Amino acid sequence: MKKYSTKFKCKPSIRNFSIIIPTIDEADNIILLLRHISCIMQPFGMNPEILIIDDGSTDGTRERVKNYRGKLDVRLICRDSVRGLASAVIVGAREASHDYIIVMDADLSHPPEMIPSLIGPLLDGTHDMVIGSRYVKGGNTPDWPAVRRLGSRLASIPAQILTSTRDPLSGFFSVDRQYLRNLDENMEGFKIGLEIIARSKGSLRILEVPISFKDRFNGYSKMNFHVLKEYLYQLCRLSIVRPQG
Repeated sequence: MKKYSTKFKCKPSIRNFSIIIPTIDEADNIILLLRHISCIMQPFGMNPEILIIDDGSTDGTRERVKNYRGKLDVRLICRDSVRGLASAVIVGAREASHDYIIVMDADLSHPPEMIPSLIGPLLDGTHDMVIGSRYVKGGNTPDWPAVRRLGSRLASIPAQILTSTRDPLSGFFSVDRQYLRNLDENMEGFKIGLEIIARSKGSLRILEVPISFKDRFNGYSKMNFHVLKEYLYQLCRLSIVRPQG
């Protein structure tokens, strides 16, 4: 497997890309995340556009984003009548100014230091999608309790069979925005990466790079029975368009 390190040097003409960050009540994390991203980007001369898609936060998340005065180009898109992780990412892709997209969580579970490794293979044209993977060599889930690790592994098995990738449920990935913009904004299911891979029917050049997927820094998990039900429905629906090969 070809590896990309954070020493990747991007060409001056293609520095720009967009990072989509969906949020619901992430006031305690979002500014810290933006600061981390900024620190990582500066040595590379990268200038990503940050799109924060907020689905009705009531904890001050929006106010903190509006008051952000750092060096990053941050745009806040507020949604109150529509919710859903997948639709938030699709809306972000349609609003993005750049062709290459990184999707990541706001809770600091996805390591910002891996952003260059995710965007590099897209910028050099060798891959169409790069997944930050917990389950390839070098990837791990520190601080996760044993029950959560087991549950994540079991949940990944049917998706792995469906896509032939090790971590198709990862929410930390990069992709050309055309693969996001073509999706139905009203689609059910919260695993947008899985949706892209399954619908590609094996045509995407996919690379998985190892990441250390930490537990959320602050706040509460958005995982619940409704989300699990959506995932199971998504698996059933995508089995109809299972990739070939």
